[in-house]
Amino acid sequence: MTPTPMRQRKGWKQLEAHYLASGTRHLREFFAEDPERGTRLSAEAVGIYLDYSKNRVSDETLRLLEELADESGLGERRNAMFAGEHINVSEDRAVLHVALRAPKGTSLVVDGVDVVGEVHEVLERMSAFAERVRSGEWTGHTGRPIRNVVNIGIGGSDLGPVMAYEALRHYTRRDLTFRFVSNVDATDFVEAVRDLEAAETLFIIASKTFTTLETLTNARSARAWLVEQLGDEAAVARHFVAVSTNEEKVSDFGIDTANMFGFWDWVGGRYSMDSAIGFSTMLAIGPEGFYEMLEGFHAMDEHFRTAPFRENLPVVLGMLTVWNREFLGCETVGVMPYDQYLKRLPAYLQQLTMESNGKHVTLEGTVVDYPTGPVFWGEPGTNGQHSFFQLIHQGTSIIPVDLIGFARSLNPLGEHHDLLMSNVFAQAQALAFGVSEAELRAQGRPEREIAHRVMEGNRPTNVLLGEELTPRLLGSLIALYEHSVFTQGTIWGVDSYDQWGVELGKVLASAISPALGSDIEPDLQYDSSTNALIRRYRAHKNKGGSDVDR
Repeated sequence: MTPTPMRQRKGWKQLEAHYLASGTRHLREFFAEDPERGTRLSAEAVGIYLDYSKNRVSDETLRLLEELADESGLGERRNAMFAGEHINVSEDRAVLHVALRAPKGTSLVVDGVDVVGEVHEVLERMSAFAERVRSGEWTGHTGRPIRNVVNIGIGGSDLGPVMAYEALRHYTRRDLTFRFVSNVDATDFVEAVRDLEAAETLFIIASKTFTTLETLTNARSARAWLVEQLGDEAAVARHFVAVSTNEEKVSDFGIDTANMFGFWDWVGGRYSMDSAIGFSTMLAIGPEGFYEMLEGFHAMDEHFRTAPFRENLPVVLGMLTVWNREFLGCETVGVMPYDQYLKRLPAYLQQLTMESNGKHVTLEGTVVDYPTGPVFWGEPGTNGQHSFFQLIHQGTSIIPVDLIGFARSLNPLGEHHDLLMSNVFAQAQALAFGVSEAELRAQGRPEREIAHRVMEGNRPTNVLLGEELTPRLLGSLIALYEHSVFTQGTIWGVDSYDQWGVELGKVLASAISPALGSDIEPDLQYDSSTNALIRRYRAHKNKGGSDVDR
């Protein structure tokens, strides 16, 4: 049975009528009418407190959003995901990243196989190897201990590990150096290894198929760099490990398959930081810290699986994103972590959200007639306040913002943290309520300034507060956004787990690459723009070459 298109659902039509009747109301009105709003419109679970009171919603808005979520089959689709059903329809795959953090001894079945045991077998192998490296028992080809770890991957094989490393740097071994290489631009690799000694360096090659063009190009350069310094091909086996499922190609590369850590096709790249893809994280914070992070993920999974929609953090966050996107016309979402350790979180969430819900067809393959995934972006506070916050406050676009902060700093220093967190609360207050002409005149502002100082407010924010940034809290925070993405995708009726748009560029690049490296003038059969660009590139590369405008 074909689901009802979103705009034909009863819940959608009711929301549309509700928005037309009351959608322009100001947050000042909402707070004036309800003195308890600031505490009532909040939810708390597994160490995260969400204040969503400064969104342009009423109790009726939330009730109707819950009805739309229910009518969209959110509960059923959530249960299907946890049951291992193939909810990734275009690739006919299960979507079960929640199995990666299921406690040992529990059960999650995929295609008739209980995978929890397999997950923990890999985790135990990772833990054993990580302990050997961290203790100095594992040595390189010359007998020296490992002091440097370089993770080579791209997309989810890079963004998750580098974000987690930066987020949890407080808990890492400071006598180990970690670098991350993803860009096929040679500069990324060259700068990463410039000051490293090969005899003390371990490379992690993260590629499920061991065929990813960018990753394998960098991996081959890493192998050449290592062999050149150590003078022996046999050194590869002591300085490389793989996160992959392709045993043959890993072995052909020279990596001992005993040091290959696998994962499964039901793990999407952008949902894989808690799988073997996170091996660099485990090396950095130790197996105990990694398991603590998994516990945080699982705690949020269980909250998402069991809590009523109105008390469910991922569901509330997801429904508000849909409301802001569909009815307020918000094309972007700002994510502003007020913790320097989370500086890579916005980049991580860009892939998680935009690769998941940047879709133009439904699960059934019909073209949508409504906006889907918004653009996610951000920068740590307070840096963003001195760059782009001006546009958020007084620009012509409404940009909802998630402000993330913690009650305690991992690096307490004088009044720094109080000043930092005062900005979280002040920004949420200013975006919500703004400042009016009357207030400015009452302050005695010169008339020439009045129009320029007016801020309309009524800009939505969510404030997410935790006690302290720990591995467990990080796991819960990431799972919160994962399940929020799921909630949005379910309401929009799109497949949040494929990424065909990523594939097209790879295919075309593979076709063009030979023409750039060949010494023979190629017979170009592309469009006139691509042909001209290739010829110009070749001409400059070859210091003159042929007529670039031919």
